[in-house]
Amino acid sequence: MTRRLMRWLIGVAVLFWLAAAGLAAFVMYHEYQEVFDSALQETTQRLVPIVVDDLYQRGASTNPRRIDEAALAHKEHLIYQARDANGQVLLHSHDAPQQPFDVPLVTGFHQTATHRIYTEAALSGTLFLQVADPLEHRREAMRESAFSLLVPVLPLAPLSLVVIWLVVRQSLKPIGSFTREIAARDSANLSPIEVETLPTELGTIASSVNHLLARLRDAINAEREFTANAAHELRTPIAGALAQVQRLALELPTGGARIRAHNVETSLMRLTRLTEKLLQLARAEAGIGLAAEAIDLAVVIRLVAAEFERSAEGAGRIVLDMEPSYTLTRRVDVDAFAIVLRNLIENALIHGTADDPVTISIKNHDTISVSNSGPTVSPEELEKLTARFQRASANAKGTGLGLSIAATLARQMGGALDLRSPRANRSDGFEALLTL
Repeated sequence: MTRRLMRWLIGVAVLFWLAAAGLAAFVMYHEYQEVFDSALQETTQRLVPIVVDDLYQRGASTNPRRIDEAALAHKEHLIYQARDANGQVLLHSHDAPQQPFDVPLVTGFHQTATHRIYTEAALSGTLFLQVADPLEHRREAMRESAFSLLVPVLPLAPLSLVVIWLVVRQSLKPIGSFTREIAARDSANLSPIEVETLPTELGTIASSVNHLLARLRDAINAEREFTANAAHELRTPIAGALAQVQRLALELPTGGARIRAHNVETSLMRLTRLTEKLLQLARAEAGIGLAAEAIDLAVVIRLVAAEFERSAEGAGRIVLDMEPSYTLTRRVDVDAFAIVLRNLIENALIHGTADDPVTISIKNHDTISVSNSGPTVSPEELEKLTARFQRASANAKGTGLGLSIAATLARQMGGALDLRSPRANRSDGFEALLTL
């Protein structure tokens, strides 16, 4: 938009200047003609008595002669001829031709192909003085004047380019700031845009954007509150129902009823994990990624790994490949980092090959790798796995929220989550790389 605006402004400025120069040249041409004609007429009238006096002092002659022989070296802009009533040249200036001008002996202006001529009668019409002004002299004066008008256009174009670029750049600065402010808004930042610092033209747009952000903020807050409240309220009745089903399964005799009780128990456990993920999702969307002070994340990695090692699904399957002295200090929220790491490990335990280890390692001093064995995932599926409720296959276990929560929190912490399949230097498996 800036380049297009500059091109139009420069083009219009140069076009207007050329139009103004052309109009000025047109007016000057007519004014010059009036000035030259006036000077030609006045010169003729002043020369009449001088020529008459010279003719009578030297005596009439049928042979034309020059006047002012001492001025032969001088180039004349005006030439003249004194002619009698029959048209014979009696006297002429040194640059004037000996042959009569091809114009009638009538008082007034006449023009040939090369000269503008003024004729003045004297001595009761028996003597005529004709003074001629070369048209080339007039054209030269016009060309020089027009050139002097057009010459400023040459430095005007680059100078206008610089000036217009500076003015446009300064004028469009608020638009750039406004664009950056809008780009900075996301689900974690829906604060209103400062309207007072913007020009009036952008103030109206900013106010409309702020109204839109306010409605969006209310809608997202309502959704988050509903998700968090619903998940929180479901935890107690689900836990109670799970405990009753587990007790019922112990009391039932071996058979179909006990199997169905265990199936109900499995479903309730899945529902428990889903409510837990919904609570994590609500926290992730609330923007808890960053913290005021930096912490050592290596301590959190060891604690979470030890927690899974003590769990039923992770016992004997967690391998922590990290130096005891390793530290990773970042300004991130400890709970947010723990949620990300738990989701990555849970994903590896659920989707990895049973009884094969899940390896937690450090790469390049700032990347946490969680990898597991198992079948590979296609690149197309990898791109979708960070979406909500997205699974690698329809029969896959899990809620489909773990990687989405991890990716959201990773962005809030200023990092990135990269998914790879197969693992590095392997032909199978899955690897999640968290870079902070």
